[in-house]
Amino acid sequence: MSKMTGGCLCGQVRYSTDAEPAMVAVCHCKNCQKQTGAASSLVIGVPRSALAIQGQLKVYHDTGDSGQRIDRKFCPECGSPILSEAVIAPDIAFIKAGTLDDTSWLDPKVNIYCASAQNWTLYSEGAQKFEKMPG
Repeated sequence: MSKMTGGCLCGQVRYSTDAEPAMVAVCHCKNCQKQTGAASSLVIGVPRSALAIQGQLKVYHDTGDSGQRIDRKFCPECGSPILSEAVIAPDIAFIKAGTLDDTSWLDPKVNIYCASAQNWTLYSEGAQKFEKMPG
């Protein structure tokens, strides 16, 4: 995989990484649904240390089902959700895939929090489905 780049709707926030994704997953949890205003959130996990961000992000401190904090980071100007960072995964940043410049390579085969997925959700063939976060 080559360099991943992306940013927010208004262009005030940009990011890049050369790291290979640790995971590509569709999250169907209620909090991702509320944050994105959609049925799910497609995320790409990359090492936090390999992610370069230009511009300021605003942070909303959320709580995951583990009881641990999740920082949902977004552009303070246009509101685009950029990434999430979870205390339970301290070395990973979960980039919101809709903010990538090139999404042509995405082929998510993992679905998490399927217990709260919309009843009309379609899953790709061969996709793994987890009721909650796999442990």
